[in-house]
Amino acid sequence: MNVSNRHGGALDSMRRCFPEAPVPWIDLSTGINPWPWPVSETHFRSLHRLPGELNLASCATAMAATFGAPCESVLVAPGSELLIRLLPTVLKLRRVAVLAPSYGDHAHVWKNAGCEVVETCDPLIDTEADAVVICNPNNPDGRRFGKPELTEALNRLSARGGWLIVDEAFADLEPGLSLAPMVGSGNLLVLRSIGKFFGLAGLRLGALLAPADVRQKMADRLGWWSVSAPALSIGAAAYSDFCWQSETRVRLATAARGLQDLLNQGVCRVVGGTDLFKYVETEDAREVWTHLANNGIYVRRFPWSRRNLRIGIPPDVTAEERLAKALALMPCRRPAYTQNE
Repeated sequence: MNVSNRHGGALDSMRRCFPEAPVPWIDLSTGINPWPWPVSETHFRSLHRLPGELNLASCATAMAATFGAPCESVLVAPGSELLIRLLPTVLKLRRVAVLAPSYGDHAHVWKNAGCEVVETCDPLIDTEADAVVICNPNNPDGRRFGKPELTEALNRLSARGGWLIVDEAFADLEPGLSLAPMVGSGNLLVLRSIGKFFGLAGLRLGALLAPADVRQKMADRLGWWSVSAPALSIGAAAYSDFCWQSETRVRLATAARGLQDLLNQGVCRVVGGTDLFKYVETEDAREVWTHLANNGIYVRRFPWSRRNLRIGIPPDVTAEERLAKALALMPCRRPAYTQNE
């Protein structure tokens, strides 16, 4: 099994592949907030019953308030990853332009659906696409798309019956980037997830923001009880906790600046990212990835790049020091810059 090219989070596989690595492992591969929203035992009192309409409505209302979106536009779902896989069954498309590099499942699911998929660094200008798919902020390089350019693209696509699909898994970091308030204006779909910013990836909770007909088709596929009652309870509370959200943005921004300073001191150079991860360039990504793995530190490597890695926020001072020490032990090499300085 080639764990170096898998999604992040495959920690069990890493332990098997690097049995001599020091423990505990430090997992910096996922871009998940290491300081999650504080779940309490009271949120699990509903385990003994099926989720009801009020549970669903409470969660959807809280989500809408955080997203700045109309409440009626929100379909609560068991994570955005399942929504991504179901979208080709809801929208019958011929040609899909997908931002690249980006989250690989977007291109994968449309290819499997038999669509012509164009992976490009500038999908918004594709004049023949039935849909354009982007992540904003993008994963893994942190590229941002502003509202004016997205609005222009949405208008062009809608005019010819096309769709703009925006994966906003990391948009909680920068709410001003979100197109959620615009859902209902043209052919716009927005995907959201509680996993990254709130640090609750295991909860499997997300949302599709879409026009009514698309939401209904997706709801028919999800069924009556696709999201558990505890997940709805936690989601309603977390999305209503605006104080925690504000404080967390400040905390993550501070941690991200510290991580960038640490990474730029050695064999890596930060060339992008968000406040949950940094996207770095180095001369030999596989060598750095393997060296860190031998030191019990798991970062994200990509099959399409020999130079780039994605590194998440260390959860504490001990993890930060282990990362700094491991990088300092690398042979001193100049990072492989691709831009003129």
